[in-house]
Amino acid sequence: MQFKNLKEIALFIDHTSLKPTDTPTKIEKLVNEAFQWNFKAVCVNPSYVSLAARLLKGTNVDVATVIGFPLGANKTETKVFETKKAIEDGATEIDMVINIGQLLSANYSYIEEEISRVVQASDGKLVKVIIETCYLTNEEIAKVSKIAISAGADFVKTSTGFGTAGAKIEHIRLIRKTIGSEGKIKASGGIRSFVDLKKMIEAGADRIGTSSGVKIMEEAKAELESQ
Repeated sequence: MQFKNLKEIALFIDHTSLKPTDTPTKIEKLVNEAFQWNFKAVCVNPSYVSLAARLLKGTNVDVATVIGFPLGANKTETKVFETKKAIEDGATEIDMVINIGQLLSANYSYIEEEISRVVQASDGKLVKVIIETCYLTNEEIAKVSKIAISAGADFVKTSTGFGTAGAKIEHIRLIRKTIGSEGKIKASGGIRSFVDLKKMIEAGADRIGTSSGVKIMEEAKAELESQ
């Protein structure tokens, strides 16, 4: 895949830090990097949404946060509350984790309802549904991808980054084949290089979640300058 400029590449990236050891200083650094490189968004834990939103006010960088993270096992009511609070704090994008155990039990109505309720609570903000592909069969990936889009989500997202594996090319292709042009895909988990990013986008991803955004952009810059 060929890119024309760095800005085009940066708009694919959610510059992410979701570690339990994140400090306000670390989030400030993340935000500064996102502004410097013109990333599409930062993705931070809920307690740092207000800080990120304040620092990014007046910029083109969106603020994403995670809901029911990282296990997805919170009650639906908790996820709804988290979503409303995150938006109140300044989040413009919501990345929610499904209840994986309910999906593995084929309780599809539960999954559809919790996604629908988070979408409703998001008040029109963009919603990405984290399905944690590492725990699912291809059939389950296809099923939940369809459910997510039909429930009103904007994106299907592969991974939390805390599971047994991150994004895989074959899963991106499967999700794209399943949802077609009805929804978008966020590849996340284990994407650490410009080569990784290009492969995911070529497979059908519309957004990349990564903690290696600066490294990816430096590699992209070197490649573009060498052309």
